[in-house]
Amino acid sequence: MNHVFKGLLNALGTLAAWLCWALGGWDGALQMLFFIMGLDLLTGLLCAGHGKSGKTAGGGFLSGAFFSGLTRKLMVMGLVMLAAALDRLLGTQGVSRLAVIGFYAANEGLSIVENAALLGLPFPRSVLAVMEKLRDREMKEG
Repeated sequence: MNHVFKGLLNALGTLAAWLCWALGGWDGALQMLFFIMGLDLLTGLLCAGHGKSGKTAGGGFLSGAFFSGLTRKLMVMGLVMLAAALDRLLGTQGVSRLAVIGFYAANEGLSIVENAALLGLPFPRSVLAVMEKLRDREMKEG
C-alpha cells in the first residue's frame, strides 16, 4: 500500500512539474494570475450567495454558470501554455506569455470590480480607469 501511495505522489509531482514547464515557469506573473482567477471565482460565489449574480436570471448560484467560468479559466491556462510554447519556439524570452497573462489578469481584475459593485461596494474610479486602460492597451497590442 505504501508503494502505491508513493507512486501516486511521484506521478502527481511529475504532472505538476510538466504543467509548470508548459505554463512557462512559476513566476510572479503566473502567481498573480492564479490568485486573481481564484479571487474572481470567490467573489462570483459571494455574489451568487447574496442573490446578486449577473450570470443567472434569479441572481443565485447556478452550477452551469460556475462550470462555464471554470472552463473559461482553464482555457486561459491553455492560452498561457500556447504563448509559452510560442516564446520557446521564437526565443522571445516570455514576451507573448506576459502579454497573455497581462491581458487576462486585467480582465479578471475588472470582473472582480464588477462583482464588488454588484455587492454594493464603492470603488475608486481612478483604479477602475487604470484597469480599463491596461485592458484596452493589451487588446490593442494583441
